[in-house]
Amino acid sequence: ALAKGGVDADRVGYTVMGHVLQAGQGQITARQAAVEGGIGMNIAAETINKVCLSGMTAISRARDLIRVGDFDLVVAGGMESMSNAPYVLDKARFGLRMGDATLTDVMMHDGLTCAFDGCAMGLATDNYQSDKNLEITREQQDEWSARSHERAARAWKDGLFDDEVVSVEVPQRKGDPLTVTQDEGIREGTTAESLGGLRAAFTKEGSITAGNASQISDGAAALVLASREKADELGLPVLATVRSWGTVAGPDPSLHHQPSAAIRDAASRIDADPSGFDLYEINEAFASVAIASTRDLGLDEGKVNVNGGGIALGHPIGASGARIVVSLIAALRQRGGGTGAAALCGGGGQGDALLVSVE
Repeated sequence: ALAKGGVDADRVGYTVMGHVLQAGQGQITARQAAVEGGIGMNIAAETINKVCLSGMTAISRARDLIRVGDFDLVVAGGMESMSNAPYVLDKARFGLRMGDATLTDVMMHDGLTCAFDGCAMGLATDNYQSDKNLEITREQQDEWSARSHERAARAWKDGLFDDEVVSVEVPQRKGDPLTVTQDEGIREGTTAESLGGLRAAFTKEGSITAGNASQISDGAAALVLASREKADELGLPVLATVRSWGTVAGPDPSLHHQPSAAIRDAASRIDADPSGFDLYEINEAFASVAIASTRDLGLDEGKVNVNGGGIALGHPIGASGARIVVSLIAALRQRGGGTGAAALCGGGGQGDALLVSVE
């Protein structure tokens, strides 16, 4: 983010990063990332955990710090390595005197299970779909998911991700590092018919499968935020302007309408029409969530997740809130500008949205 923006790391005043699965990753992971990214040890950092909303909340936090005049330039974003989430041995600190011990999967416990009802996110979403009579069929979820893969595959071929993706070197046990240049989860040629052959993942009668839910992924996204005055003073390229932020919760832990409710909240703060933006990024934690929020706002599906979403690209939970903002800005720029809304649901029944404009 610093290199692409031509920003001197010495000018950064603060770093805010979302990160959910922090167990075993060492102290204050945002500061680790900042220092590894070239920001000085004399610059403070902050880690935010708001489950899937973490990366977007970090952007909002950075915006607020700039608005009140605390800092001129702030790096914000999110990160997650779900594949490195550890298992922990409960009660081991005080001794396991007799009987079996349980290894707890931190990824499931801290990231993918509701703290209020003890349900996995997928099971809870399946249940709420039935309880709330949302009338979202298995076929509609599979069609949405196939389109996510189709759009993402086309975007890669057309070079639409070139401006937002950075290659990563992954050390190997033997030999040279593996250079990863493209998201691994995109399945070109995926069809609704092929997805229709998958079994339900959570309940026998359910409609959520491994194919119409987001993937378990590793990833990160970062942005540099500054006031317009400071950007002009330093001659920095302004990619987009943050117009508003919204956050909602409840009335229960369900996820389906949290993104649309958050977009309404953000739009109300600037007297904007929540259904009147040029493009939308609604995180595909589950296809049913994106479908429900798209319907709730009465949106044209052609304006939502135009280059694919979390079903194809993955959903590293601490990073996605920032990733969808990066993707939204890139898509708006490719279309010559406009306004857009990025939104997502989060564990515990919360939602965040960020509104941006590109000139």
